[in-house]
Amino acid sequence: MQYEDTRTIATPEGVELRLHLAGVGSRFAAGMIDFALKAAIVLVLVLAAGVILGGVSELVVAAAGLLFAMVLFDILFEVRSGGRTPGKRALGLRVVLADGRPVGLRASSVRNLLRLVEGIPLSYVPAIVSILVTRGNQRLGDLAAGTVVVHEARAGSAPAPRAGAQAVPAYTETWDVSAVTAQELAAVRDFLRRRSDFTPAAREALAERLAGALEGRVGGMRTDMPPERFLEDLAAAKSSRR
Repeated sequence: MQYEDTRTIATPEGVELRLHLAGVGSRFAAGMIDFALKAAIVLVLVLAAGVILGGVSELVVAAAGLLFAMVLFDILFEVRSGGRTPGKRALGLRVVLADGRPVGLRASSVRNLLRLVEGIPLSYVPAIVSILVTRGNQRLGDLAAGTVVVHEARAGSAPAPRAGAQAVPAYTETWDVSAVTAQELAAVRDFLRRRSDFTPAAREALAERLAGALEGRVGGMRTDMPPERFLEDLAAAKSSRR
């Protein structure tokens, strides 16, 4: 049994964003990959400190390495790599806020500091129970931080933005769209597919909101593009780089 579910988030403009929640099995597998990397980092630091420093300095380095492995490792990767530690990236998982937005420093710090309590000291029993009984598959740290762990949507899983879509514009070849997440791409595609259903005012407002949130995440784009045109080109460019 996977204990995995889907959460649907509706924006005020009526666009639905579906988050596929990760369960105990996939989260445990990702955690084991991260644990192996953390253990290797601590081992290398301790051995290097023993050879170079020795004595009390070796203990200080070992303590610093343990702190990094237990807390800072996860915070660093979650904040700087779009919610993905190496283990989560390998399993196609990502930490996001409960409303689908990217995780920030505060939320990541809360969820990882609380793991020091609900994790190894208590054999992860409270964390596992919490994941199994909460609707958002959240451990205690996630509940406190307002985060969830989700499966990243595959690039081809969302519907095409529009029938008869044109080829990818040549000028988008210089765009850097790597920072745009699969969830964000799905939201853009959903808007493009359903935009004719909105009133003109709602359509314009939603296009401006989506474009404003994503323009800063696309390198090399023109700054004078109409919002809908930008979203069309972004969806085409991102989809072409699978």
